[in-house]
Amino acid sequence: MLRLDYVSPLPPARTGIADYSADLLPHLGALCDVRLVALPGQPVSPLLAARFPMATPADLGGLTPDGESRLSLYQMGNNHLHEPVWEAALRVPGVLVLHDLVLHHFLLGRTLGRAPGDFEGYRAQLAADHGWVGGWAAAPARWGFVDTVVQFALPARRSLLRVQRGVLVHSAWAVDELHAEDPELRVRQVPMAVPLPPVADAAAGANVRSRLGIPGWAPVLGSFGFQTPMKRTHVAVRALARPELAAAHLLVAGEVSPHVDLVGLARQLGVADRVHLLGYVGFSELQAAIAASDLCLNLRYPTAGETSASLLRILAVGRPTIVNEYAQFRDLPDAAVVKVPLAETADLDGEAAAMAARLADLLAAPEALARLGEAARAHVAREHDPARAAAAIVAACEELAEAEPPGPAPARERLPRAPFWEPLSAELAVESLADWSPGERRTLRVQLRNTGEARWLAAHRGLGGTVLRVVLRGDEDRVVEELPWIEMPRDVDPGEEHTFEVPLRRPLGAARLQVAPCLLELGDAWQFGGPRFEGEV
Repeated sequence: MLRLDYVSPLPPARTGIADYSADLLPHLGALCDVRLVALPGQPVSPLLAARFPMATPADLGGLTPDGESRLSLYQMGNNHLHEPVWEAALRVPGVLVLHDLVLHHFLLGRTLGRAPGDFEGYRAQLAADHGWVGGWAAAPARWGFVDTVVQFALPARRSLLRVQRGVLVHSAWAVDELHAEDPELRVRQVPMAVPLPPVADAAAGANVRSRLGIPGWAPVLGSFGFQTPMKRTHVAVRALARPELAAAHLLVAGEVSPHVDLVGLARQLGVADRVHLLGYVGFSELQAAIAASDLCLNLRYPTAGETSASLLRILAVGRPTIVNEYAQFRDLPDAAVVKVPLAETADLDGEAAAMAARLADLLAAPEALARLGEAARAHVAREHDPARAAAAIVAACEELAEAEPPGPAPARERLPRAPFWEPLSAELAVESLADWSPGERRTLRVQLRNTGEARWLAAHRGLGGTVLRVVLRGDEDRVVEELPWIEMPRDVDPGEEHTFEVPLRRPLGAARLQVAPCLLELGDAWQFGGPRFEGEV
């Protein structure tokens, strides 16, 4: 029988991975011998402590009384509660469940986030994981500046993963990302463990609405979990001020980051009476808030690559939900969620206008929303049953238990990446412009060749990824048509080229075409230097 030492923050810790562990452990315990490892300074729920034998990190790597070895199963996240997990995983190789592909924020917390800040520790870790690019990118932190692009583009995980026997993730996208970075890693996909609860309780939802003074006929949008700029809830507040959503309310259940002033923004826009902030709430109240929502928002950009347990719990109760068509969220079936592009305009007001129009269309079709909710619930029941998740973890652990870790090695990333090295340096050519008749729709071919020294990142990489911006302007420089960003589908190394196919209708009057490759930043895409095509058509 497989013998596992389970190393993770556990209830009552206020973290999603602790909740996940509570759902997974009963099923894992039914399939193998599980021992819980109590982390220093982190209490363990008496119910779990009574059900499973307990150990300490010092016990890891030892043998059972009958001489059998135990395999460490690590649950690794991106916050300070996982520091004892990280320390143990570096010391004793095991199988590591990587919940967040980006661990840069965890690195910041244990180096620069402590007094006094440990800049040398931060720089050394980035250099170990990302070579000279990491060491160079760390330099501004000496003076207290850590760029958001750096935090997401340099995941700071390689040293940890290479000393593990195997790595488990929850999405096909995550498997591809890790293999692209380091083909020597043994990576397996397993389901996220999410119990199927009863469908959303309409009576509990109605009670929340009544308590908040929301009319029963009014459409309610819901956003749940810790509210950071990445959740894009500030854009939803702006959308609420649009005439299409004049009757809608926004319900926010979750602690709000000090970097997001939803209250001030709602007052400024005159919608404070329709924005309801509940703060951090317990599980039952959270479920009631979800039930009170007609349409849930789970927008996120950029992302640390996590498979969102909070999103799956919303889908599990049958609530229709919007996600960004981006990274791991692309793995979700189209029948179970509504996928929207990151943005179709560069400014917040434009993004809010596009969001308001899409939300209004969805809210106007309640039968379609109901079908979406049913499909969402069926997806979670089929793909993320805790018993299925436990069986997949046990199978992966049995396969990987005796595997030798790849071991420390110099970082493979030798090419600098465009966000850190130089302006986009490229040759740009637009084909198929000849004899283009007014009103005619045709597909233009835009050829880009990377003539610089830096690697261009695919758009799905997030911050620093490459997109093509295409704009048609008419008289007095007015925008006739601006296409949604066209994503670079793959990384493009120096000397390589990529051809975009751009469907576009020529205006009836005179017009000017503008084409430029741009880099993604937080909620926008922008160009610094680099090539640009502009000409009359």
